[in-house]
Amino acid sequence: MRRPAQETIRLTCPHCGSRLTIDAALRQVISHEPALPSAKNRNLQAAHELLEAEAQRREELFRQSAEAEKAKSQLLDRKFKEVLKRSKDEPPTAPLRDIDLD
Repeated sequence: MRRPAQETIRLTCPHCGSRLTIDAALRQVISHEPALPSAKNRNLQAAHELLEAEAQRREELFRQSAEAEKAKSQLLDRKFKEVLKRSKDEPPTAPLRDIDLD
């Protein structure tokens, strides 16, 4: 006894859980219903968001470090000019040697 040909076939994907509707005559997918997010997918999404937040935090720290380095250069320049100005006013002295400390 022959079974009548079905017009559509409904399948559930064993891998992702999505539902497919297939036209038997055309042998083509008619519709696709994505699976509901599983706990595994939610965990992956949370991990992805955590990695994105961490990347943004690293970028912000790098930017702050670069700004601090620029300010450090300016600070050292000002300190050097101040010491140079003070040293011009003082008379030169002979440097201390180890033998002078005895």
